[in-house]
Amino acid sequence: MGGVTHEPGTPAAPVDVVVIGAGQAGLSAGYHLRRRGFVPAGRGPGEDRSDRTLVMLDADEAPGGAWQHRWESLTMRTVNGIFALPDHPVPDVDPDTPSREILPRYFADYEARHDLDVRRPVRVRSVRRPVPGRDDPAGDHLVVVTEPTGAPRPGAPRTWAAQYVINATGTWSRPFWPYYPGQETFRGRQLHVHDYVSADEFAGQRVVIVGAGISATQLLEEISLVADTLWVTRREIEWETGPPPDNFSAAIDRVAERTARGLPPESVIRVTGMYRAPWIDRADARGVLVRHPMFTRIEPDGVRMPDGRLEPADAILWATGFRPAIAHLAPLGLRTTEGGIRVADGRALDEPRLFLIGYGPSQSTVGANRAGRDAVRQIVADL
Repeated sequence: MGGVTHEPGTPAAPVDVVVIGAGQAGLSAGYHLRRRGFVPAGRGPGEDRSDRTLVMLDADEAPGGAWQHRWESLTMRTVNGIFALPDHPVPDVDPDTPSREILPRYFADYEARHDLDVRRPVRVRSVRRPVPGRDDPAGDHLVVVTEPTGAPRPGAPRTWAAQYVINATGTWSRPFWPYYPGQETFRGRQLHVHDYVSADEFAGQRVVIVGAGISATQLLEEISLVADTLWVTRREIEWETGPPPDNFSAAIDRVAERTARGLPPESVIRVTGMYRAPWIDRADARGVLVRHPMFTRIEPDGVRMPDGRLEPADAILWATGFRPAIAHLAPLGLRTTEGGIRVADGRALDEPRLFLIGYGPSQSTVGANRAGRDAVRQIVADL
């Protein structure tokens, strides 16, 4: 791969595996690559060219994945399940400590302990196949083009020629905002859970909370302590009382089957259903767990309900989830007409040099751990 170039006159750096993202899934992949003898690329003149190499790229300025961006009231007690990274237990801490304080430190310690040498902040602009005349036409690799968003390392490559790419970019950087008529006319504030800081900023206001998931119900309970709330969802909520392990496994299988067909990934929680967590019971006890049907349009001073009445609002909080952050994979042309990428066992069926982990059935922290391990097993088997 020594002759590979990307922009005219600029050589691409050869590497066996590029891992994009250093959240739970990316760190799991990095750990298993290191266990299998892969070493961080670009360590200098003493690097043994016979070594299998990896490079880890992360767009954030600091370790911690999405956890560093979560709201302060999301504590270790209220997070929706934390599964330890491989070979490194989550520290025993006060359960009322904000997760955004504990987990970034935990991730940083993990990176150092396993010498993962994560390069940040580095945004991946694109992943593509070699272009004849521009890249080595005989190269059996993927071209990873990066865009440093901070001060780059001296001599750091902007482009990598990778035999394999493990994409672990998650969803946090791509919040989903559904559109409703009149949305642009609203005089109040609209924000997504992605940008939520604290209930205090809504004190004394009327807040419409949109969404039926865990974040929606957590923030409904929290904001309703200081503000008047109106909770709206597209569907009726059917509360579950389990979950039995076999039902959870069946839900994972259903998500995996959709992903293999190239359908947009469905969240595991949407398949398993909603379970009555403590904050839901607290909201119910105070009489604020009252679900209303989705409004039909947004007006300058509120939202218009299906029965025609106007519900006044000072703010609308969209707790409407996230979508996979995979725009940089677009040059590979893998998206199906249904809107997803065909993936089975973490591997792109239409581009076997690409793995997507933390995607579809591996979105949970335990699923991300396993996906990182399984991707590395497949790569090692190929080499």
